[in-house]
Amino acid sequence: MIRVMVVDDEALIRTGFQRILDAADDITVVAAVPGGQAVEAVKEQRPDVVLLDIRMPDVDGLTVLAALRRLPEPPIVAMLTTFDMDEYVATALRSGAAGFLLKDTDPEELPFLVRDLAGGDKVLSSKVTRMVVDTYLDAGSQELAARSVARLTDRERDVLVLVAEGLSNTDIATRVHLSTGTVKDHVSAILTKLEVASRVQAALLAERAGLLRQPRDQEQG
Repeated sequence: MIRVMVVDDEALIRTGFQRILDAADDITVVAAVPGGQAVEAVKEQRPDVVLLDIRMPDVDGLTVLAALRRLPEPPIVAMLTTFDMDEYVATALRSGAAGFLLKDTDPEELPFLVRDLAGGDKVLSSKVTRMVVDTYLDAGSQELAARSVARLTDRERDVLVLVAEGLSNTDIATRVHLSTGTVKDHVSAILTKLEVASRVQAALLAERAGLLRQPRDQEQG
């Protein structure tokens, strides 16, 4: 079972996420608490994944993230927000957050995202991915990005485009008719060839290299 903790200042959000995730056979919500109780609850319940609101009145989400990262065995943390242009996105990612999800994420998609997080993947809502790519992170010139992307196979470029669009490994597997394990292997190879540490940085390179602006008929030709 994947042990999940939900941290949010709104009881309605906590309850909603708990009901959605508890309905999955392989996920259990071990705690749903406001921000002030988060660190102690993690120490007591030892969740695998924490879904953490980034803006809370009692304690700042980034402060909680920093405290969790200092624990001897920190959980995987994904930040929650209602804002697809939240200025804290880049700070949270650089501080060790493994993902960034909008609170209005499709309920059917949420368990898949949690599974990806538990499996070690970086997970970003598609709107958040685009915002990070366009606004915050810097991966160098278009020419350098194009040279980096040229190292990839055709299949790896296809997978990279879907990563840049914010799809999880599970969604990519469905889209390109491959197993999730094969997609994970492709993503690992992509990160290695591009010499980047995360899906976010790979997405930025794809954008800078122009992969996301190429029309479908041009790609196929």
